[in-house]
Amino acid sequence: MENTQQDNRGWILAALMITMTLAAMDTTIISTVVPQIVTDLGGFTKFTWVFSIYLLAQTITIPLYGKLSDLYGRKKILIFGIIIFLIGSAACGAAWDIGSLITFRGVQGIGAGSIMATVNTIAGDIYSVEERAKIQGYLSSIWGVSAIIGPALGGALAEFAHWRWIFFINLPIGALAIVFLTLFFKEDVKAIKPKIDYKGAVLIMISLSLILTFLLESGQSWEWISWQSFVFIGLIILFSIWAYKTEKNTPYAIMPLWVWKNKTIAFTSLAMIVMGISMMGPETFLPTFTQSVLGLGTIASGFVLASMSIGWPTASALSGRLYLRIGFRETSLIGAIIVILSAVGFLLIPKPQPIYIIVINQVFLGAGFGLLSTPSMVGTQSMVSWQQRGVVTSSIVFSRNLGQSLGATIFGAIFNNTLKHQLEKAPEDLPASTENIMEVLKNEQVSNNAKGFLQNSISNSMDYIYWGIVVFALLILFFMYKVPHRDPNDKTLIQVEKE
Repeated sequence: MENTQQDNRGWILAALMITMTLAAMDTTIISTVVPQIVTDLGGFTKFTWVFSIYLLAQTITIPLYGKLSDLYGRKKILIFGIIIFLIGSAACGAAWDIGSLITFRGVQGIGAGSIMATVNTIAGDIYSVEERAKIQGYLSSIWGVSAIIGPALGGALAEFAHWRWIFFINLPIGALAIVFLTLFFKEDVKAIKPKIDYKGAVLIMISLSLILTFLLESGQSWEWISWQSFVFIGLIILFSIWAYKTEKNTPYAIMPLWVWKNKTIAFTSLAMIVMGISMMGPETFLPTFTQSVLGLGTIASGFVLASMSIGWPTASALSGRLYLRIGFRETSLIGAIIVILSAVGFLLIPKPQPIYIIVINQVFLGAGFGLLSTPSMVGTQSMVSWQQRGVVTSSIVFSRNLGQSLGATIFGAIFNNTLKHQLEKAPEDLPASTENIMEVLKNEQVSNNAKGFLQNSISNSMDYIYWGIVVFALLILFFMYKVPHRDPNDKTLIQVEKE
């Protein structure tokens, strides 16, 4: 069992927030400098892998880091992850072509997996159930601030310095986090010789890599129905069964089966997968909608999307008062209902939608996610002892990351298929290829009638996105309803298999 210095909690929290900034800022800061990177390094057709490899490496390593933090302690694993992230950042800044950049982004992702798995676990260790809601609000706010500052900072660095500085800037930030953790975070981990299921770890990571690569590349690098897809499906089934049998038969499993046998953890994890899917609807297509249909600029559309980050940390911080009164499950159910109402609310907004109403809707959508995610995280953490908290926390974080990977694919298919179906009835002067929607809308040779048709088609496709969110939010509601009620004042820990 670990003991921390209570007087240093403020400094430790500062270290956790600085560390989370590394992971939160990374994707948003890069997205604005794609043109500059491609101009220097080339390889535009491969550029999606700059994002995909990072997501892949981060997601598949989360379960492994969760287990390792239970064995070796949070501090060692988090500092190790930060160092790997910083090595990857320095290497990305020195990349000489698109292939090297993709490789080094994978290294960054391996480090980010530790950050995602460990930061919330440490917060669960050093703060009580009553305090964790406010702390989760602070940590959640990092993502909101990053969504606003990231693109602006990336653009400024690219314009006034060089795009390579978007990676080099991580070095002093990460170094500061390591200093704070070293000075203020004290752990007392039992000196035991840990036993690690290396075979299971490798099989799990191979299985997850196959699943995520299949989801990321199907429909882009190859057709959904193709020999490549069938090969991937076969390999996914083979390695998943192999991994399951390995984990089932070892007492030192990286992903212990007791996690999935417990109703609270299992159904909460399923709810987090579906929540991750739901989050990707607005995140992927709302900026396109506000720019193409409502005529907003890039920065303004970014602020509309980021308004969700106002409601999220606010509701997250306030959720503690609610779950201490009515319980974790009931608070999460309220969050799921707010998500449903917000999605339906978007569908009821009169067209053309006023910007301020969309912003209000986004704030409420974020509040729903905040009320859903924080009680789910705190509730599952409170069920287990220190020795299992890393595994349980990483399972929740992993589930949400997996859902986001699924969501990008699912909502991409919904939007593209509905838009393609509508464009079959397009006016003759509308270009056959509308891959770059903004260029078509700016093309003076395209009639206003054709542009209006395209905008209306995009708007209708956006409606299908929000109908999808309604369906997935109903699934969240179902999964959270299946979670047994748990009183936050109940200190009983669940019984797990001896390790």
